[in-house]
Amino acid sequence: MENLWDDKEAKEAIARYSDVSEDVALRVYTSRLIGAEPALVLHGGGNTSVKSRTKNRLGKEVDVLYVKGSGWDLDTLEPPGLPGVQLDYLKQLRNLKSLSDEAMVNDQRTHLLDASSPNPSVETLLHAFLPHKFVDHSHADAILVIANQPNSEKICKEIYGDELGVVPYIMPGFDLAKAAAEAYEKNPRVKGLVLLNHGLFTFGETAQESYDAHIKAVTQAETYIQNNPRQPLTPANDSGSAEDQEILKAIAPVLRGLYREQSGTSWLVHHRQSGAAREFASSKECKKWSQIGTATPDHVIRTKQKPLLLNPKHLDDPERLRSELEEALKRYEKAYHKYFVTNQARKGIEMKELDPLPRVLLVAGLGLVTIGKTAKETKIAADLYEHTIEIIQSAFDIGTYTPLPEADLFDMEYWSLEQAKLGKSQPPLLQGQVAYITGAASGIGRATAQLFAEKGANLYLVDLNGEALEGAGMALQKISKAGVTWRGVDLTDESAVAASFEHAVQTYGGVDILVSNAGNAVQGRIGEVDSATLRGSFDLNFFAHQTVAAEAVNIFLKQKNGGTLLFNASKAAFNPGKDFGPYALPKAAVVALVKQYALDYGKEGIRSNAINADRIRTGMFTDNFIAERAKARGLEPEEYFRQNLLGREVLDTDVAEAFLHLALSEKTTGSVFTVDGGNIAASPR
Repeated sequence: MENLWDDKEAKEAIARYSDVSEDVALRVYTSRLIGAEPALVLHGGGNTSVKSRTKNRLGKEVDVLYVKGSGWDLDTLEPPGLPGVQLDYLKQLRNLKSLSDEAMVNDQRTHLLDASSPNPSVETLLHAFLPHKFVDHSHADAILVIANQPNSEKICKEIYGDELGVVPYIMPGFDLAKAAAEAYEKNPRVKGLVLLNHGLFTFGETAQESYDAHIKAVTQAETYIQNNPRQPLTPANDSGSAEDQEILKAIAPVLRGLYREQSGTSWLVHHRQSGAAREFASSKECKKWSQIGTATPDHVIRTKQKPLLLNPKHLDDPERLRSELEEALKRYEKAYHKYFVTNQARKGIEMKELDPLPRVLLVAGLGLVTIGKTAKETKIAADLYEHTIEIIQSAFDIGTYTPLPEADLFDMEYWSLEQAKLGKSQPPLLQGQVAYITGAASGIGRATAQLFAEKGANLYLVDLNGEALEGAGMALQKISKAGVTWRGVDLTDESAVAASFEHAVQTYGGVDILVSNAGNAVQGRIGEVDSATLRGSFDLNFFAHQTVAAEAVNIFLKQKNGGTLLFNASKAAFNPGKDFGPYALPKAAVVALVKQYALDYGKEGIRSNAINADRIRTGMFTDNFIAERAKARGLEPEEYFRQNLLGREVLDTDVAEAFLHLALSEKTTGSVFTVDGGNIAASPR
């Protein structure tokens, strides 16, 4: 493993973080070096600390442990992510015979220098009980290959001699902290500790010394592993011959539907495109190796204790495929329930069973698939398991993969301190749902995309103007905690539309909400307009709506959880303006389309509604267009936007609010919702 320490960058870090001590600045610098390497830590894994001195409010110097706080990742760590805890008090805790997890957290929290700081790491006491100034901890892949061997202590001795100590597995907390300190004290010359089935600690009196020791230990483990040739996997003879994208297209919407049916909430499907994962999932070895356990116990809260194995046989028959996947999920849930009941009885206390749905799926012919309530969850699980596959194979290359038994994994999965990492906040209204929005680069489409993103929806955005769409998509990515994907699409090209929906399935697993918004205001006296102009207007202002709706409904029917169609119909459907027939006629057809979808698919729970908006400033409204429409009504251009019963201009954000209202109105279908400030002439009869 490459050592990334750079004297110049270290000095720059000290200068950049001049508002904190040099100790903390260098702690941030090397923490980021460790966090930047996925083979060391992933997604909140690992932690670092530095012991330093500072003055309290009374001006008295106190010893402080600055340790990584909960909610911070090493690769993006900043000084606020290193809460300071009074070190003298922490060190005295070692004199206790026992200390519960809850008491430990309380003592750490009540001895913070700043009460607004995040909770210190659950491994704070381990850092405190070691005497060294800098301490680094990771879950390095190469170390886990060694630490999950049945003879791991012997291998560590062979690799490291007396340079590293070895600590048997103990759950993080007070007991592990004492055991680690005792292991160091048996041989104070060691540069670090290998925690079996867990990870690596190194330490030193300088940031560089501790970091160098960490990289050296990992490199030595990597060299040991590389001296053993990779054992080839044996292809399973029953993995089928379908292309991976065809498999994903078939199973992803069905899985989303089954998960929602089981849990009552929306889920996303993520496919990690990896040749190594595909080979592993399609091998004979996978059937046994993948079911042994997690590479390190804290993965269990992200991946469950084992993945679900799938080898779908009925890709061309949606009903049989659904039954096949449903049976596989039921078997997994039954096994999980047995795991829960058995281990709850072992602990002898009343506990609440977590949801039994698998987060990781290994699909023959396809590879690694993860499922979560947010895009972030799915990618975290995929990252963790992609590394797990490499760890498992490397472990069998040098010996046997022997992670912790399920009882230890259960203790970690149901450990209150570990569960706290996942958060218990109220999820956003549209969490886990996917909204496909047309005309999303500007105007109503962009306003709707922004509002839906704020409510937690994952966005799939399309527009003819690819450059403007990219700008809108990138801006939305900055404010959204959910997924944002975009694609330039000509909605009058049916094959391009179909390809975009396939891409949406590849990205999220399916679609829940269609906002069919794109259009163009075509003018002309109806008796004089040429047929090409009229047909062109119908292509975009009617047939494009039908094309995207048909694609969305096809996915809805596979998911079997209903679905929402939302159309931008326009008041012109009810109250056409003079010389505005080429636009009004297809919009009237859209209103009929809305009602037809409501009628034809209501039994499947699919809702179809429209917004009847008027005079919204969007890209359709050029200065010339506004002048012409105002003149046709005997108005000044600015008066045109306020000519309604309320005398107030209606904004694109008002239309977005209406779309959101209809998306959430679970018992409304076949409705046309008016957003025009009041126009009696356009009121539906």
